[in-house]
Amino acid sequence: MLGEEKLVGMLRLMLRIRRFEEKLAELFKRGKLPGFVHLYIGEEAVAVGACSALREDDRITSTHRGHGHVIAKGADVSRMMAELLGKEAGYCRGKGGSMHTVDFSLGIMGTNGIVGGGIPIAVGSAWGDRQLGRDTVTVSFFGDGASNQGVFFEGMNLAAIWKLPVIFLCENNGYTEWTPTEKLTAGRISDRGVPFGIPSVQVDGNDVISVHEAVSEAVGRARAGEGPSLIEARTYRWHGHNEGEEAFSGPYRPEEEIEEWKGKDPITTFAARLVEQGVFAREEIERVDAEEKERIEDAVRFAVESAYPDPEEALMHLFYDERPRLQQEVNR
Repeated sequence: MLGEEKLVGMLRLMLRIRRFEEKLAELFKRGKLPGFVHLYIGEEAVAVGACSALREDDRITSTHRGHGHVIAKGADVSRMMAELLGKEAGYCRGKGGSMHTVDFSLGIMGTNGIVGGGIPIAVGSAWGDRQLGRDTVTVSFFGDGASNQGVFFEGMNLAAIWKLPVIFLCENNGYTEWTPTEKLTAGRISDRGVPFGIPSVQVDGNDVISVHEAVSEAVGRARAGEGPSLIEARTYRWHGHNEGEEAFSGPYRPEEEIEEWKGKDPITTFAARLVEQGVFAREEIERVDAEEKERIEDAVRFAVESAYPDPEEALMHLFYDERPRLQQEVNR
């Protein structure tokens, strides 16, 4: 049973992600955002439901559509905005951008521009936990397209054999870039863990509580040494695969389909549930939303006023060496 403080915190995080992504859409349209950006609007319940089931020292790997994941794991939106605008105050000093945001101190192993690229990293993270005797857990977020990559099956195989504390969390938003998932993917993604003996479940990805409960159960198994789990969260992205895609993709989703899913808005439905349960008054939700909008405006101001990295450091900070810290843990 989740307490009121936890529930309110989850709603706040979902609103923070939504307002952050809406601001990015605005900046992109104004030509203020360099590079490609893939927005998470409509999928907020998956990231928040999952990360709210984790400890601070647990880890996640992410995707090209990863802003929601890293915010839910504790990333500061000002530093994220600075990263997206290419400023040195960003998480990777403006060198990583949208698809390569990392903060090991928060357990964020990185967003990833390679489809399925986070899966082997998560398995390796979990293997490290097992070798070092830690009870931490790694969640690998990936999309329906990545479920067709060979590395997904390889990762599940190793995780099952070694009973690694990793959770494979597929965000099935119904489209693999511009193609309906059903045209590319046979059967249910959640069934793919069954041959490996991996506990698998499909959940409503627009219901933050359902996601939280499924991930909490999987985390409990992982911490107890019972190995990996596979969760398929059915959800929907409101925006295109990437912002500006209309310039080359043309329409590929029926408008009535988009409107139907918007009617299942994970934030609106969760907020209504909290009001109905007496956890929150409608006025309080509006106040929290206003606070998060102001937080995002502050983030933009911070990013705009921050300096660009010095060109002299272009080849610096490209690799991270964890060996000294890991050796200290082994010695202890």
